[in-house]
Amino acid sequence: MTPASGTTRVRAASLADWLSLVRFSHSIFALPFALIGAAMAAGGWPRPRVAVLVVLCAVLARTSAMAFNRWADRAIDAANPRTSGREIPVGRIAPGAALLCAASCAAAFVACAWWLNPLAGWLSTPVLCVLLGYSYMKRISSAAHFVLGLALALAPLGAWIAVRGELGAGVGAVLWLAAGVLAWVTGFDLIYACQDAEFDRGLGLHSIPARAGVASALRLSGALHVASTACFALAGATAGFGWTWWVALAVAAALLAWEHSIVKPHDLSRVDAAFFAANGWVSVLLCAGALAHYALGASGG
Repeated sequence: MTPASGTTRVRAASLADWLSLVRFSHSIFALPFALIGAAMAAGGWPRPRVAVLVVLCAVLARTSAMAFNRWADRAIDAANPRTSGREIPVGRIAPGAALLCAASCAAAFVACAWWLNPLAGWLSTPVLCVLLGYSYMKRISSAAHFVLGLALALAPLGAWIAVRGELGAGVGAVLWLAAGVLAWVTGFDLIYACQDAEFDRGLGLHSIPARAGVASALRLSGALHVASTACFALAGATAGFGWTWWVALAVAAALLAWEHSIVKPHDLSRVDAAFFAANGWVSVLLCAGALAHYALGASGG
């Protein structure tokens, strides 16, 4: 191996490590709902400058939150067999570098929010408090799952404010959308947390699976996903969405039902498929359904 080829490999691995650290692919959970919120506020596709800044804000905020979470949880991750291979515990990324990434992305998020409008700028710091504060919630309360749901529910609300500069008339639809996101995210986080129920209980960490058991957590997750589907339906009805939204919602509801059919209290082997594949498609489908409605002239068909 030549020195040049060795250098190339190191650089490629470093980029892969960073993308893995911040779970860049998980942007698919919040970003589509930010785009729906922006489209609702604009009554279609927002101005290019605003659309670009909305995307930047969504990506920067979750990247900051994810890097901070990995930094805050580095000792917990090292102790957990499921997560001990993550980038910080194995030494591929230094804790200080992860914290610097979180701080840099947070600063860029605040700058982009101020560039959008004053209200978005003023609210950017409280939003960061929710996003970063989530990392410490499981040390003090089993409500951590709901805080994560709230963190992602802020995406469509933030996008609405990014476009409008105020809450204003017609905000009911995006509030229903945010409520749906909160219930949806909390529901799938409960499924994901079932993997660590015993570990969390042993370490004194707070989670609903650790506190109430895996079976109870899965039942609550199912109820939350029913509630999220109802909220998404109310969002669509309030916004006056047409058939594209309702087809997308029907398929999304079927995916959520499938998710719960493959994860059982005695068999958590397919949690990853339920967590990423199913829920990634839910967000993409709903975004496609909303944007197609506006592309068809906001007439529903």
